[in-house]
Amino acid sequence: MGLLKTLFFIFLFYYAFKFLARLFAPFLMKKAAETIQKKAEEQFGGQHRQAQKPSVKEGETIIDKKPGSQKESKKSVGEYVDFEEID
Repeated sequence: MGLLKTLFFIFLFYYAFKFLARLFAPFLMKKAAETIQKKAEEQFGGQHRQAQKPSVKEGETIIDKKPGSQKESKKSVGEYVDFEEID
């Protein structure tokens, strides 16, 4: 009798947890998303506000950094050797 009682309580808790998870999962996910969004706004908020207020006059061009020069290597990799098969 104790085994049946234990199995009954296991199934009861399993289905109760499943039912409650379906009810509260959307609410918990919404709260988690809001928390993550607030943290992101706090972390990147200063940079975002600076981007909104341009200190440059209209039509003026600003280059933030010089593009890297792409130089081709002048070093010789080696010489080509043509191999022949020997039977």
